[in-house]
Amino acid sequence: MGRKSRGEEQERFWIPCKDLPRTVAHPFYEQVNRWLEKHGFDQFAECACAQFYASRMGRPSLAPGVYFRLLLIGYFEGIDSERGIAWRAADSLALRHFLGLRLEQTPADHSTISRTRRLIAVETHQEVFGWVLARLAEAGLLKGNTIGVDATTLEANAALRSIVRRDNGQGYHEFLVQLAKESGIPTPTREQLARLDRKRAKKGSNQDWVNPHDADARITKMKDGRTHLAHKAEHAVDLETGAVVAVVVAPADEGDTTTLAKTVPEAGLNIAEAARATAADENARVTPTGPLNVVGDKGYHSNESLKTMGEYEVRSYISEPDRGRRRWKHDAEAQQAVYGNRRRIRSEHGKNWLRRRGELVERSFAHAYETGGMRRVHLRGRDNILKRLLIHLCGFNLSLMMRKQNGRGTPRGWQGYSVDEYLTFLQLWTAFLKQHELLSVMDHQTSTELKYSTPDQELTSATDC
Repeated sequence: MGRKSRGEEQERFWIPCKDLPRTVAHPFYEQVNRWLEKHGFDQFAECACAQFYASRMGRPSLAPGVYFRLLLIGYFEGIDSERGIAWRAADSLALRHFLGLRLEQTPADHSTISRTRRLIAVETHQEVFGWVLARLAEAGLLKGNTIGVDATTLEANAALRSIVRRDNGQGYHEFLVQLAKESGIPTPTREQLARLDRKRAKKGSNQDWVNPHDADARITKMKDGRTHLAHKAEHAVDLETGAVVAVVVAPADEGDTTTLAKTVPEAGLNIAEAARATAADENARVTPTGPLNVVGDKGYHSNESLKTMGEYEVRSYISEPDRGRRRWKHDAEAQQAVYGNRRRIRSEHGKNWLRRRGELVERSFAHAYETGGMRRVHLRGRDNILKRLLIHLCGFNLSLMMRKQNGRGTPRGWQGYSVDEYLTFLQLWTAFLKQHELLSVMDHQTSTELKYSTPDQELTSATDC
C-alpha cells in the first residue's frame, strides 16, 4: 500500500517537457488540433471575427480560434458553464496544449469568455457552424437529401418563484395574497394560499407571467414531468450520416408545427451553402437545393405543416396521429397533402426513415445535452443560448470526423487505449506519410525529367537499362 509522504518536499526547479504526465485526452486533442490547422480554421475565424476587434485596445483580447476552442471543450468535456470551462482549461495540461498555451501562460477567465461571446454576433457563430458543415461535406459526411427533425426542452437559467405579471409587475406571492383577500381571507396562511392556488385554472399562463431576468424563457412541462422555465431546441439531422445541419432555439411554448417552418428553411440554407462551398470537390455529394425529404414524429403533423412542406417542394414523412375520420369538404389541398404523407409513411421506405429518425436525432440530443452537459443552460437570452449551442454542435459534428479518422469521437473514447502505444502508432503513421509524400515527389520529378528529355537521351537511358 502506498503512503503519502508526510514531510514537505521541495519542488523540482527544472522539469523536462518529456517528463510531464500525459493522459488519454492528449492524443485526441492533438488530432483535433491537427485537423483544424490542416483546414485553416484559425485564419478563417480571425477573418470572420475581425470586425469585432479593435486595432488598439488596453486589455489583451481573446483570439477567435482560442475562443471557439474553449466552447468546443464544453462539448468534449461535458461542461455546461463558461466558468467551468475556464477552470478546466486552467487545470488540464492536455487542454492547455489544445489551446496553444505555454506552461507559464494563464488561460482566459470566464469573464473574458462571456464578454467575447457577447461581442461576436450570432451570425458569425452561424458562419463557423457552416464552415464545419462544409468540411464534413468534403469528407463525405454530409448528403442533405433527407433530414430528421425533432425538438427538446432545455431548462432555463431562471426560477419560477421570480416570475411577475406582465401587466403590472406583481410577484406571484403578492398576487395570491390579493386573491385571498378578495375571496374573504384577510390574513391568509401558507396552507390557505397553496389550497387557493391549487384550485385555479391556467395559473401558469405565459400570456400573464414572465421572468424579469430572462424574458425569453417560458413556463413549460419538461420531459420528466416537472414544470420549469425553459427554452426549446430543435435539431435537423442528416439521416444518411448523422450530422446536425441546423439548430433553432425557440420559445418553449411554441408548438412543433410552428417551429418546423423555421427549422426546415434554416437547414436548407446551411446545406445549400455547404454544397456551394464544396462545388469543386469530387468527394462532396451534397444536394445543392437543400433537403428533399423531411421526417418527423406525430407532433409535427397538421394540415398547415404538410401544406407548407408542399410549398417548399419537400416530401414529408411525418407520423400521423389517430384523428378518426377526416372531412375534406372545403380543403382539397390539405386532403392531397395528408393522403400523400400517409401513403409515404406506410411504405417500407418511409418506415425505414422513421426508424432512423428515432435513432439519429435522439442520439444528437443525448450527446449534446446529456453527456454534453447542456440540458440546463447557464445563459440568458435566446441569442446567447443559440451562440453556445451552435459551437456545441460543431463539436458534435467534429466528433463524427474524428470517429471516421480514428474510430473514437471523444477524449473519453481513448480511455481503453494506452497513450504510449497510440503515440508510437502516430509517430509511425506520420513517418509513413512523410515517406510516401517524398516518394511521390521523386516520382513526379522523374516523370518530369523524362517528359522533357531529348530522343537521344531516352535512347541512351533505355540502352543503359
